[in-house]
Amino acid sequence: MNKFSENSALVSELVKIPIFSALGKDQLESVLSTIKRIQLEQGEILFEQGQFAKDFYMVHQGQVQLSRLSNDGHEKVIDILHTGQIFAEAVMFMEDRRYPVNAMALKSSKIISFDIETFINLLRDSVDTCFRMMADMSQRLHVQLNEIDSLSLHNATYRLVHYLLKSIPSNEAELAEVILNYPKNILASRLSIKPETFSRIMAQLKRDNIIDVSGNKVIIRDIAGLQKLVRTEFDN
Repeated sequence: MNKFSENSALVSELVKIPIFSALGKDQLESVLSTIKRIQLEQGEILFEQGQFAKDFYMVHQGQVQLSRLSNDGHEKVIDILHTGQIFAEAVMFMEDRRYPVNAMALKSSKIISFDIETFINLLRDSVDTCFRMMADMSQRLHVQLNEIDSLSLHNATYRLVHYLLKSIPSNEAELAEVILNYPKNILASRLSIKPETFSRIMAQLKRDNIIDVSGNKVIIRDIAGLQKLVRTEFDN
């Protein structure tokens, strides 16, 4: 049985991801011949900032936090990745090929690793794959630039309120439930908010009867009230 047949379920997942979708069967065989399956427990490190990169990865199941240490030693959460997302693939284009961030499992996670050298050789042979990868990376860059604008141009209340609004199911108009899938201190870092400021904003929203909080569950009691806070920030 070849690697393609052995990993048919994984292949079904990979072909939905832009950088893999342009690969033919033989190219996917090459990719599958180098994969490694990694089990990480909560808090376990996958790689560290500055470590030489031999692989890029996909979250097969679980959650992975990407973070970076500042010069003064403070940790900033850069991204939180979920099942089906790939990461560290852009490192293959860096001159010294070193991971610019730390990667840690936020919960028990299954990770698939892909050999960078093998994929670089495929890119040399496939223009379609190159263009798909460039399009995917450009799209993510656009999202990250929007996040930078949000972090730098708006205050902490706006950033937290905007996050809650984005998390509301699209069919909810008056009352909604949002589950915070990771600890509040990690979410605060992701939004560039100090933990004590995060708690203070949540408490104020609760006093204003806009939300209720129970553990990791946030009940949005007044969606219009949240939207008004966002509009007020733009009006200012």
